[in-house]
Amino acid sequence: MTTLTSLQAFTDAPRVPDRLRLMTFNMQVGIRTGGYHHYLLRSWQHLMPFKARQTALQSIAKLVTPFDVVALQEADGGSWRSGRHNQVEHIADMANFEHWHHQVNRNMGHIAQHSNGVLCRQKAFDIQKHPLPGLPGRGLMLLKFGRPDNPLVVAITHLALSKQTQFAQLDFLTEALADAKRVVIMGDLNQEGEWLLQQSALKTLNLHPIADELPTFPSWQPTRGIDHILVSDNIPLHRIAVIDHPQSDHLPVAAEIGV
Repeated sequence: MTTLTSLQAFTDAPRVPDRLRLMTFNMQVGIRTGGYHHYLLRSWQHLMPFKARQTALQSIAKLVTPFDVVALQEADGGSWRSGRHNQVEHIADMANFEHWHHQVNRNMGHIAQHSNGVLCRQKAFDIQKHPLPGLPGRGLMLLKFGRPDNPLVVAITHLALSKQTQFAQLDFLTEALADAKRVVIMGDLNQEGEWLLQQSALKTLNLHPIADELPTFPSWQPTRGIDHILVSDNIPLHRIAVIDHPQSDHLPVAAEIGV
């Protein structure tokens, strides 16, 4: 079992200058999942609109409001199932984020637009979007903040389920970050942290070691730590925690870093 932290416990600590609060959350297009049976009973909600989705988005907006940079996975880019709302933009509006970006990775036309997203309090001076190796449907966003001569590079991604494809995707990600000195990787990486840092290409990036796995999946009884905020070891990592917010089938991860 994992020790969960409430949102209030994480955000009640006083804000400290020169620190950023980060969050990553696989929001499962606003579907509330509290057990394996919901995958069957609520599967139609992946393709069709439903009234409770707006309530879910309001809950997510409240969750992300205290943070500076938020990575979202499994958002919808504005199709029929989401009521034509770009969910990343909609959450940004409700949580008063001035800057937001999204990347449609699996476009099913008017039915569904599977997307990653990022919400930012500060403006990124460079934004790149890349498809990842493997079958269509996975992507990578790179955002650069701060000074161009020494930027903070934030990578937002959602990796495939297949370990073979993950190897190729992590090779691509590592190559894209090869010249960056200060890196943050956020997303649903579909793999435990120890494997990522010891057996994949990420081991070359000099990231903070993971002292304890932080299980995030499934949200109702988390046993696997597959959602991550990984940070360069030259960036102070002051706090990291799994937040007790069982909205989707994943739990969000929050961190506070020094910049």
